[in-house]
Amino acid sequence: MKILEVCVDTFEGALAAIKGGANRLELCGALIIGGTTPSPFLYEMIREKSDIDIRAMVRPRFGEFLYSDSEFEIMKREVKQFRDMGCDGVVFGILTPDGRLDIPRMKELRGLAGDMKCTLHRAFDVTVDYKQAFADAKSIGMDVILTSGQVQKCTDGEDVLIDLVKNACGMEILIGGGCDAAAITRLGKSTGTRAFHLSGRVWGDSKMVYRNPNVAMGIDSVSEYQLWECSVDKIKAAKAALDEL
Repeated sequence: MKILEVCVDTFEGALAAIKGGANRLELCGALIIGGTTPSPFLYEMIREKSDIDIRAMVRPRFGEFLYSDSEFEIMKREVKQFRDMGCDGVVFGILTPDGRLDIPRMKELRGLAGDMKCTLHRAFDVTVDYKQAFADAKSIGMDVILTSGQVQKCTDGEDVLIDLVKNACGMEILIGGGCDAAAITRLGKSTGTRAFHLSGRVWGDSKMVYRNPNVAMGIDSVSEYQLWECSVDKIKAAKAALDEL
């Protein structure tokens, strides 16, 4: 099966991804910082408009993937909440201080997910030993690994991606990280996978007329008046590349 998963953090972005041809959504909050757990009400609104496969990010904060006891408790509650809401899947990853999968905690979340599909997100890409992390993910019962091949851009991780797909044995290797139509064409041919993940985003301009230049609400390097929006055209181009494989 060909998978075009688009990560979105707004209702409008979800509709754009669906219009472009996505057949799965990774639903997040705050994609500008890599994604966090989304609002359950955002999930509800998208579900009201579409029956597309939706998998919710479970990530309590920005930054590395070593979580405190309270953060882990929040993650458990979020997994249960999305399960009870009928979400198709959840996306998570927890590491130990030495850069390995935190197997006991990952197992616990996997158990709480029940029948939902579970994706190990790009925490996988910052593990110390990707082959061990891959084996551990399989032992836990993860369904999908989202990976760029342990580098920033998936096109630079080709050798690792080929190795992962070759040894997947039924696990979905979902290629992401700087993914676009050109990357799908190249990596689809070299790895053999048909599962890709992208945001397909472009910078848009706010409709605000009055703009106070003396106040920044978040990251200093990003203006509040620049909006990172899902592009229907980019998703369409990615789908066309995937269809051609």
